[in-house]
Amino acid sequence: MQIIRYRAADGRERVGLLTDEGTVRAFPEGGQRLSDLWTLRTTELRALLSAVAARAEPVEARPPWLAPIDGESEVWAAGVTYKRSEEARREESATPDIYARVYAAARPELFFKANPRRVAGPEAAIAVRADSDWDVPEPELTLVINAHGEIVGYTIGNDVSSRSIEGENPLYLPQAKVYAGSCALGPAIVPAWEISDPYSLSIELTIERNGQLCWQGRSSTADLRRRLEELVAYLFREDEFPAGVFLCSGTALVPERPFSLQAGDVVSIAITGLGRLRNRVVRGKQALKAASGGQCC
Repeated sequence: MQIIRYRAADGRERVGLLTDEGTVRAFPEGGQRLSDLWTLRTTELRALLSAVAARAEPVEARPPWLAPIDGESEVWAAGVTYKRSEEARREESATPDIYARVYAAARPELFFKANPRRVAGPEAAIAVRADSDWDVPEPELTLVINAHGEIVGYTIGNDVSSRSIEGENPLYLPQAKVYAGSCALGPAIVPAWEISDPYSLSIELTIERNGQLCWQGRSSTADLRRRLEELVAYLFREDEFPAGVFLCSGTALVPERPFSLQAGDVVSIAITGLGRLRNRVVRGKQALKAASGGQCC
């Protein structure tokens, strides 16, 4: 089963459950938000999803899916959790030693990435900065964590980044990572108990340009240096997330220089058991506004 956020026939945003039979069942409470689910403990959430799957009324076969995040939930990200990420960050940086130190350190790199209104869903536009000339997607297994610090689900994340800006100075990381159109999540949330081993998932990244494949790569979560529970424990050490939090766990797929995303590119990320997240690239805030009907950030 998969938890989805979708737009109903009446135009309202709803929360639903895509069952193994392929039907979408709406949560009985019409005002239900995804963030409400993350206040529940794992046992409570499992019971609720089982009840929805068994008794809720089915809706249209394939309503338009939205980014699986709402309310006051936040998106955070971890960096340098794979060897390839450490190598790529050293390649881009004028101070490469700090990335080697983070990779080997006890404390992980964690940073704020986005709030719900800045997150693109499946088939929506993502953006590269207009003032950057070296930009890449970063496909990542993304954890869905409830208010109690329990991993309750997984989804696909794209931590779009400006390598030129961060490479100029590590203190510019917020500008390289946090801007309009820099985050995508989706297409749905798979409950954690549906994934038997999160450390054996294949991650595939493809980038199309002018209808042609221009970059392709594959990695595995087996190469993660850090345990997922370790990342969660550090995130919750001195912070609380009453509406839950999404944590991108880092990437091992980084296109080599001189590759850079361009407007019109189509980025597709597939992770075993989680589906495929597909987004089109635009350049700059104004282009993102135009692609998003005037609302982007």
